[in-house]
Amino acid sequence: MPDAPTAAATLTPPALETRGVNKWFGANHANRDVSLAVPKGTIHGVIGENGAGKSTIMSIVYGYLPADSGEILVDGRPVAVKSPRDALAAGVGMVHQHFMLVDPFTVLENVLLGAEGGVTLAAGMERARAELVRLARDYGLEVDLDRPVGELPVGAQQRVEILKALYRGADILILDEPTGVLTPQETDHLFRILRALREQGKTIVIITHKLREIMELTDNVTVMRRGEVVANVRTAETSKEQLAELMVGRKVLLRVEKAPAQPGPVVLEVSGLTLRDRSGVERVKGVGFSVRAGEIVGIAGVSGNGQSELLEALAGMRPVAGGSVRLRGEELADRPGLFNAKALRGLRVGHVPEDRQKVGLITSFEARENAILGHHDDQAYNGRVLMDRAAVLSRCEAEMEAYDVRPRDARLRAANFSGGNQQKIVLAREIERNPDLLLVGQPTRGVDIGAIEFIHKRLVRLRDEGKAILLVSVELDEIVSLSDRILVMFDGRLMGEVAPNDAALEQIERRLGLMMAGVEAAA
Repeated sequence: MPDAPTAAATLTPPALETRGVNKWFGANHANRDVSLAVPKGTIHGVIGENGAGKSTIMSIVYGYLPADSGEILVDGRPVAVKSPRDALAAGVGMVHQHFMLVDPFTVLENVLLGAEGGVTLAAGMERARAELVRLARDYGLEVDLDRPVGELPVGAQQRVEILKALYRGADILILDEPTGVLTPQETDHLFRILRALREQGKTIVIITHKLREIMELTDNVTVMRRGEVVANVRTAETSKEQLAELMVGRKVLLRVEKAPAQPGPVVLEVSGLTLRDRSGVERVKGVGFSVRAGEIVGIAGVSGNGQSELLEALAGMRPVAGGSVRLRGEELADRPGLFNAKALRGLRVGHVPEDRQKVGLITSFEARENAILGHHDDQAYNGRVLMDRAAVLSRCEAEMEAYDVRPRDARLRAANFSGGNQQKIVLAREIERNPDLLLVGQPTRGVDIGAIEFIHKRLVRLRDEGKAILLVSVELDEIVSLSDRILVMFDGRLMGEVAPNDAALEQIERRLGLMMAGVEAAA
């Protein structure tokens, strides 16, 4: 449990404070008189469901959005924040869920971009290099300054974003869903960095929905629901269960309740599957497994070990270099007419891709258009000449109602929904087609606690209806609680299989962690 702020700290003005902030988006009252205070030198969590207003209030603090009313104070002084430049001048920096980096540029060039300084670029770069070396050393933010950002793993890219904010003089650092794209190891590293920043007197604000991380890392928590602050609590005086209830407004099950699986016939059978990337490098190396009707098979592994490529290949999005893929006994691997995304949809295969924004949605399209992506030529949506837009709208509105998508506006562009609500649109589209085989990648990435409970229940219900589900997730607790069998991938190979009920949760996660690191194979 993190150390609580000292009594003396509470006598000083908050590092960051909002008073009566309101924000409207048309008829949507996104922030309702939001008042919160973040004590100096603490790690402060801001939690809430998707659409609760937590990212909106922090975007206002950072100058991305203007408030309609209310005020912002830094160190007890009112500040006028009309742009991120104003926020940085006040000592406030922000690291977004989707990083703001230029992939071909080096780390040094990214940090310096927009803050070059000096008469010549070379002089500014020399000073920046010296300062970044110091910051990296002081806060554990080591990264190769001369390496292109696009070549860095996600965890290192996040460190670059933190370095950018610190280099620009941020004493208050806001992080939006900072662990949403990190592996467990990268998350641990990030937490060490944030604790080091706190020890050096920096103030950290974390927007998240992950209650385990809130309990482990923060000193205080602000809970938001439907645009309002409903609680400000000390982390040491609350619990995951209480926070979940405050977020959702009802009691929430934090564990998956399911009966033992009743596996039926084999639906998917993979044998000796090999995949290569565009450079010819093997990403999946002779993988074999099966998924039966009425079971959930989970694939665990650190990102980058082949599970993403495997899922894409099975969805018909990536060519197979070798091996066999059978769907209900029918060979697909050597039949391109059947082994592609469109044909697989006709064979009752659903696919929830890992990256909803790049693969699952066309964000410039409206929700109703995204709700039928890949199914737009279905007879239900087409008349003799033109598309039946009323049918499309009706379908989307029904799915938005069933999956509690907010705001419930089928004509709103997908880009204007929060990440979690974008995920619900994709899940509804794939699950409601009643597939025999569902391929699911990171189903709850960036999704709030109430929606996680709903998605987990829906996946278990599909399993109980006799559907076969292949699940890929970097969330170990999700893999363990949902899966009937767990496969572990490392360096493109299967390390072995673990049954979730073999031992206590801690023992299972330890065993899986070792296998994910390539240390041991299951007996």
